[in-house]
This record gives sequence, structure tokens and C-alpha cells, in this order.
Amino acid sequence: MTRECKSQQPWSPSSWRELPIQQQPAYHDPRALAAVEASLSRLPPLVFAEEARELRRQLAAVAEGRAFLLQGGDCAESFAHFAADHIRDTFKVILQMAIVLTYSGRCPVVKVGRIAGQFAKPRSADLEQRDGRSLPSYRGDIVNGIEFSESARRPDPQRLLSAYHQSAATLNLVRAFARGGLADLHQVHQWNQSFVAANPLREKYQQMGDRIQDALAFMEVCGVNAATIPSIRETQLYTSHEALLLNYEQALTRKDTGDGNWYDCSAHMLWIGERTRQPDGAHIEFLRGIHNPVGVKIGPDCSAGQLLSLIDALNPDNVPGRLTLITRMGAGTLADRLPPLVRRVKQEGRSVVWSSDPMHGNTVKAANGYKTRSFDRILREIQEFFAVHQAEGSHAGGIHLEMTGDHVTECTGGAYDISEADLASCYRTQCDPRLNGQQVLELAFRVAELLAAGGGVLGGR
Repeated sequence: MTRECKSQQPWSPSSWRELPIQQQPAYHDPRALAAVEASLSRLPPLVFAEEARELRRQLAAVAEGRAFLLQGGDCAESFAHFAADHIRDTFKVILQMAIVLTYSGRCPVVKVGRIAGQFAKPRSADLEQRDGRSLPSYRGDIVNGIEFSESARRPDPQRLLSAYHQSAATLNLVRAFARGGLADLHQVHQWNQSFVAANPLREKYQQMGDRIQDALAFMEVCGVNAATIPSIRETQLYTSHEALLLNYEQALTRKDTGDGNWYDCSAHMLWIGERTRQPDGAHIEFLRGIHNPVGVKIGPDCSAGQLLSLIDALNPDNVPGRLTLITRMGAGTLADRLPPLVRRVKQEGRSVVWSSDPMHGNTVKAANGYKTRSFDRILREIQEFFAVHQAEGSHAGGIHLEMTGDHVTECTGGAYDISEADLASCYRTQCDPRLNGQQVLELAFRVAELLAAGGGVLGGR
């Protein structure tokens, strides 16, 4: 379908309801669900349209090779594990990564969290079987409970309201952290220095840490400090999540009085997953009409023609910063499958942000039954991602990670050499394995080397 034809089709926040939809829970009481949707539609927006527009402007700089996107956070947020300390630690590690990437890339880093709304998860099967019993699959705390019981696994629409209120509380805390001094560059660098000093590979990272320290000291002498420049002590962390439950997303969609466009005010940025990006499906229909920045996951089986159809649907006017393509192909596969896609998008003159999700294509089951990911394979896929864009004269625009600031043992490898036997010691994820605080900072230093080797983000253009 052409861009012109697609963009002329009528759209409304509810037009998705007329189309086929995947990965939805089977609620038992439609009237109760409708009542919750009505309640959500009367609640205040979680984010504002101007914030979403500002993120789109910053992502436009990423698409043009003038900035880098860092997107990360929990695989799935939890009601039970909701705590200020967890939010703070994830916020801190994102800032720690950002300062390393900013210095090496010589460019702004756009920080987007998988936070304040990342509750729903697609599943490979509608039912889960254990010991001869079959129950609905766990689809995230916004839908049902993780406990394997009939009552817990029954989809409950009231959980939509619980997710909204937890998201509001999370956003309040994140905004307080961002403006209240926790983001001061000097403090963030001291956290990184502590990481380097304790790391088994500290000699590898010490030189970069020292150079950042010298840069901060020079700025201080020149009078560039927290007292004179607010950006030294303040930051902006945008929110994002997968737009999976469209009844929740529609209920929080508002028409902005400023530009007259519709915005999904559940988050600054929304994305569609690999399982729900059917061109004629409900998820594409909903996201094509909202004016937030949007993303779409791209797996190894996506052809150039399919990708262009997705771009036509989601960014028909070729607006820079509107669309992020998040590749998730697996180490060893991406190097073969990504080049023709990058080449075709470039030939067609499409403005997109290219971002690497090195997590989902590298998930395996350990011998002891735990789902896990290898740090080495995660790093390898990122290296392949940078190499492809370097070779194609394109821009490796960002990374998208499932991660936490907590000291979990869910992914193997890294400087501390977590083994499969170590997984059981602190395996706490609701769904998929996350990089822990030490692993994700180590990854930041390794990605920084890739940025520096290319002369910063502009090096491949």
C-alpha cells in the first residue's frame, strides 16, 4: 500500500477495534472491562504532548546522526517488587551508562526508560501447562498474576487501574530524581569510578574514567558547574513501553489543544513488538494515528518489502524522529540479515532511527532450566550492528536493553563471569532475563569503545 493511500484512511483512537488483534487476554466480564476503560479515560494523562514532541525532536537528531539513543529497563515491571530503591537504582545505572556514551560519542545521549508502563508481555502460547494442569499464560501484572493458580491467572481488568496508578507514582519519583540533584554529572561519574575500581577488568576501563574526570575538572575550572549550568545537575528520562493492550492505550489517548493531534499519554514513546506488527492488524492501526514517537521491533525474517510497508504505515510523511526500527535478530544472524534492510531504507531516503535490541535474539534455556542470555552474545550482536552501519554508511543510532540496576543473576558472563550454576542465586525477573547493574555498565564501556573507534556517532556517515 502506498504512503499516500495509507495516510488518507480515516483514523480514530478506536479504529483499531475493527481489525484483527493478537496477544490479547480473554477477559470474562466485558462490562467490567468497559467500566475500567471508562474510568481510565477520565484520569489525568501520565505524560504531556509537548514532552512527546520534545522527544521526537531529540530522536530526529539521532536519525540525522547527531545523537545516540539509550533505551532500557525492566523486561516487565512488577506490582510486588515496586519500590523506590529499585526505581532509583535503574535510574542511576541509565545515567551512568549515558555519561560514558556521551563522552565517547561526543554527542547528546537521549535517555528513554522501559519504565512507568512496561507491564504487559506477549506470550508464545495462550495456555501454560504444569503437571497436567493447563491455565492461561502469565501476560504481565497488568493482566494477571504470575502464581500458577486459577484465580491468579484469570485476567482481571482492575489490574489496568493498578498499572496506571503505579506508573503515576513511578513517574513522580523519576521526575524528582531528574530534577533533585541525583543526576549531577559529578556524582554520576563518582559512581562510575567506584564501578571501575571494583571491576575485575578495571585496567581496561580506568583510562576512559580518568579522561572523563579530567574533562569534568576542566569544566569546573572554567565555571561550568551545577551552580551555573542547570544541565550539569538535571536531566530528562523519557518513558516508553510496548503498546500491547490497546484498550489501555486508547483510554489514555488525548487530543492536544496545542496542535490538535492525538497523543497516547500513557508514555512518551510506544513500540510494537515482533508478534503484533501485522500490516493490517490492530496494533499498526493504533500507532499510525498517534503523534508520539513510535518504534517497531524487526526480527531476522523481515524482508525489505515488509519493512518498507511498516515504514509507510507508521511514518508516511517521513518525519525525522517519528519512527525507530529496533532490530532483534541474534548474534551471527544480524550480520547477514540487516545489511539489505539498511541498504534499502537508505536507498528509499527514509528517515528512521536504527536501534539494536541484542537481548531477544540471544535467549536460551540453561541446563538447569533457567531462561538466560549470554553477555558475550549480547555484545557480539551490538558489535555486528555497528559494523553493518559502518559498512553501509548509515548511523548506528542506539541500543535497547532489558536491564536493571539490581544485583540479579539472570544473564551469564561479564567480568564477574556469572555461570549457569550462579543463576539460581538471585533470579528475580517476571519474564525474561535482564543484565544486572555491573553487566550493563561493562556493556556501556564496551559500546563506548565502538563509538570512539568510529570517531563518535558521526563516524559512520
